[in-house]
Amino acid sequence: MKVMNFDLVWGYILVFLLAAVPFIESAILTPVAIIAGLSTVPVILLAIGGNLLTVYIVILFVDKARRWYQKDKEGEKSKKRTQRAKKVWDKYGVAGLALIGPFFIGSHLSAFLRLVFGGTKKKVFVWMTSSIVLWSVGLAILAQFGVTLLNIEHTFLDRFFQTSH
Repeated sequence: MKVMNFDLVWGYILVFLLAAVPFIESAILTPVAIIAGLSTVPVILLAIGGNLLTVYIVILFVDKARRWYQKDKEGEKSKKRTQRAKKVWDKYGVAGLALIGPFFIGSHLSAFLRLVFGGTKKKVFVWMTSSIVLWSVGLAILAQFGVTLLNIEHTFLDRFFQTSH
């Protein structure tokens, strides 16, 4: 029976926690963690899970946030991110903002703004889940392929957690 390194367990926990933080997207975190030496499948699952958990919380509590946004919008000019999201929304709709949003404004803000602009919770839920899963898996495959292609054997995490005697 193989015993897992405690430092490695912390690496996986960190992947989940960081993916749950707004503006640290699972699509970005996944390839970074794979290149750092963590196993591909657990990284994908944990990063997607962490990212989706907090995006779903945004979707569930959108009504309170929508009231805050409307009050904030009346009080000051729209910010650059909101303006960019609105342009994407006007041009491509729910799907476009879901697929493009994570890289330009973040998945959390993207979900929130789609709901504020008039998307239904169900459509936003489906499109956000699809977007986060597709980007994370796609970039994980590219990262894994890159690591394999470059024949990287002694990974960053191994060097980082190695103790010198």
